[in-house]
Amino acid sequence: MGRPRGFDEAEVVRSAAELFAQRSYDGISIDDLVTRLGLHRNSLYKTFGSKRGLYLSALRWSLEHEVAPLIDRMSDAADTPDGLREALDTVVSGSGLDLLLLAAVEQAPVDDEVAGLVGDAFAALDAALVPAPHPGGQDTPLAPVVALTALLLGSRIRIRSTGPQATRAAGELRTALVQHLAPRP
Repeated sequence: MGRPRGFDEAEVVRSAAELFAQRSYDGISIDDLVTRLGLHRNSLYKTFGSKRGLYLSALRWSLEHEVAPLIDRMSDAADTPDGLREALDTVVSGSGLDLLLLAAVEQAPVDDEVAGLVGDAFAALDAALVPAPHPGGQDTPLAPVVALTALLLGSRIRIRSTGPQATRAAGELRTALVQHLAPRP
């Protein structure tokens, strides 16, 4: 029987997701991880295999616990404007998309496994914004939906980069988009 772990693996993965979402993969050294997560270097390698192994665990945790609930709320919305409102509220108020965005920019171009996870998340975000088909109507073209997803993600990048001004602008964008997409009487 092995010695019990001296740390909570789930808590380490959650904390790593927060850290990678703040500083990116390349912005964090093994020493940073060991110090910030309160984990011994040997425990990190024994449990996750490498920094990349911990990063993949953190990305999967973020997709499951931060991105998927957003997608569920968007999918459960009564219509596209409600789903968009839900997404924009998250974009303005939280960082649930930050690790996904950093993974898309930094690691997906050089890591096929990260690219697959990011691509699946983007496709799920797109699908959550597809309006329900009208009886006998045509399928919704995908390009406008992909553009909305890109707008959401771009808004989050802008808020993260410039702070309160971008937050205010995103709030105004939210109002304008929801009004524009609302069904006309």
